[in-house]
Amino acid sequence: MGTHCCHEPEDASQVHNNPRYRRVLWIALLLNFGMFGIEILAGVRAGSVSLLADALDFLGDAANYGISLWVLSLGLAIRAKAALFKALSMAVFGLWVLGTAIWHLFSHTLPDAPTMGLVGFLALLTNLAVAWLLWAHRNGDSNVRSVWLCTRNDAIGNIAVLVAAVGVLGTQTAWPDLVVGFIMATLALSSAWQIMRHARRELAQG
Repeated sequence: MGTHCCHEPEDASQVHNNPRYRRVLWIALLLNFGMFGIEILAGVRAGSVSLLADALDFLGDAANYGISLWVLSLGLAIRAKAALFKALSMAVFGLWVLGTAIWHLFSHTLPDAPTMGLVGFLALLTNLAVAWLLWAHRNGDSNVRSVWLCTRNDAIGNIAVLVAAVGVLGTQTAWPDLVVGFIMATLALSSAWQIMRHARRELAQG
């Protein structure tokens, strides 16, 4: 991982005042909100837990980018509190996915694999583009780092959705989709814990 120390990196203030970073966040916000609309419709139509989970993740990330834009010019304590809020949102998302996966486990819903694959590939391209834009800004305080972790998790989740689509198509069962749902939930909870620890250290420092 990037910064594990309790002190804000020397270049963190430069990140906050960087116009290019603001433009990147605006692009990321618009792309994530657009993909949320696409995936929520596709997820309902396909009956896919992993697509619905990814759609909600896109919506959460769009909100996170908006919060990040709002707090960029504020003090470290405010940015750390915003990061705590985002960490809580990620944790709630992880728990929601776990609950949805369990519900689908007992409802015996078979997802539509072709729709999963097509939309999952489009989502992967979107997140890879955002990750490429954010790569230069991946280190910083807890707020900056939370933006990077959200984007990284999305790209990993999209690859997992594609793997699940192949698995559903090959086995004609919902198990691959459910497994991916559990993995995405675990990843969200793990990242939330990392961001929360980092933000708490910054608040203690403040």
